[in-house]
Amino acid sequence: MPRLIPALSALAVLALAVWALLPRPVPVELADIAPRTLEVTIEEEGVARIREVFTVSSPIAGRLSRIGLHPGDAVVAGQTVVASIGPAAPALLDSRARAVAEASVAAAQAAVDLATAQLAQAQAAAEFATAEAARAQALFDRAATSQRLLDAAILDLRTAQAAVDSARANLAVRSRELESARAVLAGTGLSGTQTCCVDVTAPVSGQVLRVLTESEQVVPAGTPILEIGNPGNLEVAVDLLSRDAVRVQPGAAAQVTGWGGPPLAATVARIDPAAVTRVSALGIDEQRVTVILTLGGDPQDWQALGHGFRVIARIGLWRAEDVLSIPVGALFRDGSDWATYVLRDGRAALQRITLGERNDDIAQVLTGLQAGDRVILHPSDRIAPGVRVAPDP
Repeated sequence: MPRLIPALSALAVLALAVWALLPRPVPVELADIAPRTLEVTIEEEGVARIREVFTVSSPIAGRLSRIGLHPGDAVVAGQTVVASIGPAAPALLDSRARAVAEASVAAAQAAVDLATAQLAQAQAAAEFATAEAARAQALFDRAATSQRLLDAAILDLRTAQAAVDSARANLAVRSRELESARAVLAGTGLSGTQTCCVDVTAPVSGQVLRVLTESEQVVPAGTPILEIGNPGNLEVAVDLLSRDAVRVQPGAAAQVTGWGGPPLAATVARIDPAAVTRVSALGIDEQRVTVILTLGGDPQDWQALGHGFRVIARIGLWRAEDVLSIPVGALFRDGSDWATYVLRDGRAALQRITLGERNDDIAQVLTGLQAGDRVILHPSDRIAPGVRVAPDP
C-alpha cells in the first residue's frame, strides 16, 4: 500500500499535465438561423421643399419701391400688392448733351414765335377777306357788280379762314416741340410727386419665402423680386445613386427623420427619368437621380418643417415575412463565395452559403443552411475548421 501512493501521485501529476496541455475550446458568440421578417431599405439625405414656388419678377423696367413684406408674411392671390414700380428718372446730361438741349429749346422757341407771327398774319388776311366779301355782297345786291366778282371774294374769304386754321395748328405743333425740348433739359432728379404706375399682386395665396430685391432701386424688366409658396404643399426630394434608384418603385413606403421632429410617414411619388452628375465629398463623379416623396399623415405633425430644411429619408426597397436569415456579423468571404462557421458537435465547420436580399443586420439565406443551425458571430483568427468551440457565457 505504501508503494501505491507515490505511483498514484505520479499518475495524477501526469494526468494534470496532459489536461493542461490539451487545447481548450474557444469561447464564441452564437446565433440561430431562423425565419425572420426582412426589410431592405436605403437611407439618404434629402431636402424638404414646397412643391410649387412662384418667383415674382418685375413686369417692366422702372423704379422699384422698397418692399414692405418679409419672409413668412401671408399673401392672397390677386389681392396682396407685393411690389410697386414707378417710372425711372431720366438720364443725366453731360455738358455737350446739355448744350444741344439748350439749342433745341431756343430753336423751338423761335419756331413758336414764327408760328405766332404767321397766325397773326393769317388772322389779318382773314379779316380783310371778310370785309371784301361783305362789300362784294352789298354791291351784288344793288346789281353794281357781277356774280363772278362775288364768288371770287367769297373764295378769298374761305382761303383766308383756312390759312388761319393752318397757322393755328402749326402754332400748336411748335408749342409741343418747345415743351419736348424743355422736358429734355429739365432736371433729372426724382420728383417728389411721382406716382406708381404698376402694382404687382401675388400670383398665388401662401407665404413669402424669400425677398430677393428689398431696397428701392431701378430694375430692368424681368428682375426677380420675391418668392411665394404654400407651406402646406411640401414634398421631400432625395438624390439617390442611379444603381439604388432603379430599385425604387412609385408608391413604395418611406420614412422621413432627422429634421428635429417625430418620424414622418411618406410615399414615393416620382422617380426622375434622368440622372445628373454630382461630385461627392471624395471628389468622385456620381450619377444621382432625384426621387420625390409625398408626406402623409396629419399636416400638423410636420407644420414646423419648412422649405429647404434638411431631412433623412429611408425608402423601402424589399420586404418579406418568414425569411430564413442569418446575422450579417456571422458572414465573411471565402474566395468569391459567402461563408460562415456552423457549430457541429462542438466544433467549428466551414459552410459556404448563397445569399439573397440583406440589410445592415440580417441577410436572406438561399442555400447552405437550415432553420435551427447555430453560427458563430464575429469569428476571430483563432477560429478554423475543426477547432473546438464553446458558447461564451
